[in-house]
Amino acid sequence: MERFPAASALIGAWKPDRPVIGLRPHAAGRAARWFLRHFPGDVAYAYKANSSVFLLGALYGAGIRKFDVASIPEIEDAATIPGAELHFMHPVKSRIAIRRAFAEFGVRSFALDSEDELRKIAEETGGCRDLTLWVRLAVPSLNSKIPLERKYGVTGVKATRLLAKARQAARELGVTFHVGSQTATPEAYLAALMEVGKLIARADVVVDRLDVGGGFPSIYEEDGAAAPLSAFVDTIMDGVDRLPIANRCRLMCEPGRALVAEAESLIVRVDARRGNELFINDGSYGTLFDATHMGFNFPVRLIGREPEPGEPMTAFSFWGPTCDTVDFMKGPFVLPTKIKEGDYIEIGNTGAYGRAIAGRFNGYGAFDEAILLDEPMLTMYPAETEHERRERWEIRHEAQQVQA
Repeated sequence: MERFPAASALIGAWKPDRPVIGLRPHAAGRAARWFLRHFPGDVAYAYKANSSVFLLGALYGAGIRKFDVASIPEIEDAATIPGAELHFMHPVKSRIAIRRAFAEFGVRSFALDSEDELRKIAEETGGCRDLTLWVRLAVPSLNSKIPLERKYGVTGVKATRLLAKARQAARELGVTFHVGSQTATPEAYLAALMEVGKLIARADVVVDRLDVGGGFPSIYEEDGAAAPLSAFVDTIMDGVDRLPIANRCRLMCEPGRALVAEAESLIVRVDARRGNELFINDGSYGTLFDATHMGFNFPVRLIGREPEPGEPMTAFSFWGPTCDTVDFMKGPFVLPTKIKEGDYIEIGNTGAYGRAIAGRFNGYGAFDEAILLDEPMLTMYPAETEHERRERWEIRHEAQQVQA
C-alpha cells in the first residue's frame, strides 16, 4: 500500500476521484500499548470496530492476542491470526454458530444472557464443561452516545438464577456488561459495577472472570473531550475493589473504538456547494454513519491547498452522494469560508465502525486506501517516550505475520 507523509501529499499525487481511507497503523499500535500497560487485566480487541489487516497487524505488533468476536465470519477471519484467543461475546447465537465455533475453531469462551442460550451452548458443545461462560448483566448507561442495555443483558431474579446455573455448567464463570458506546464519564463504570456487585452477592457464586466490556471513548471534538482514559481505569479499579469477589478474579476489557478511531481518516472531495451546505463524495451510507445517526462532529480540515491569508472559518453541514435525504450530516463542520467545488477535506478519527458499516447503496461506497505517516487530528493518548518508541520498533516485525 502506498505511503504518504500526510493527506495533503496524497492529494497532490493522486487527485482522487473516489473517497480515500487514510490509515495510521502507528496510532492503533500506540492505543493498544497504552491499554496493555495500564489496564490491569486482559485486553480483547472488539473485532467489529475495524478488521483492516493493517490495523490488525498494528494491534498484533503491539501485543494484542485476545479478540472479542460476534459471528462466524469474524471468527473465521480472526482465527487466522497466530496465537489468537477468541471470545464469542454475542449473547444470542445460532446453534450452528456455537457448534462451528466450538468444533472447528476451538472457541471455549461464550457469552449468554438467558437460560435458553445456556441450554443451546450445552447441547451444541456436547455438554463440555471446559468452558468459560460469561453471563451478560444489564447495567445502566450513563452519558454514553449509544446506549446498549435495552437489547442484551439480564437482571434481577433471572440474573441470579442464571449465574447459579452457569456456575454449575462451566469451568470458569465470568460476568460481563457494557455501559454503552462512547461513554463520556468514568462514573458509568462505577454505577455498573455497583449493580454487578449486588447481583453477584445475591447469587452467592464464585466468579472467576470479570469483563467490563467496551465503551471506552475516543475524541472527536477538542471542546467536547471525554475524561482521560486513565480516569476510566482508576474508576474501574475502585469499583472492582468494592465487589464481593475473590482476589483471583481475572479482569478483561473489550475496547474497540478506543483502539482504532484515531487510526483512520477519510479524504473526500467537494462536488458542489450550496450556501453553507457541501455535497461530498461519501456519507452516511459509506463511512460516515456516525456523523448522521449519532451526531458525531468529526474533526475536519481543508487539504490540497492553503486557505487565503486571513480567511475566516464557517460552519458547514454535509450532504452525502446518494439520492436519499437521510444522507445528511448536520455538523457543524468548521472549514475555511471560501471552500469550493473541487476542494478536498480530511475528516479525522473515523477508524471505528466507519468502514465496517459502509455499504454500496446507489453504487457509492467504494474507496481507495493509503497509509499516512503523520499524527491523528485529535488524540486521547500522550506522546510516547523514547523507550516506548524503541520498544515499538523492536516488535514491529511481528505485525507482518498478520498482514501476510
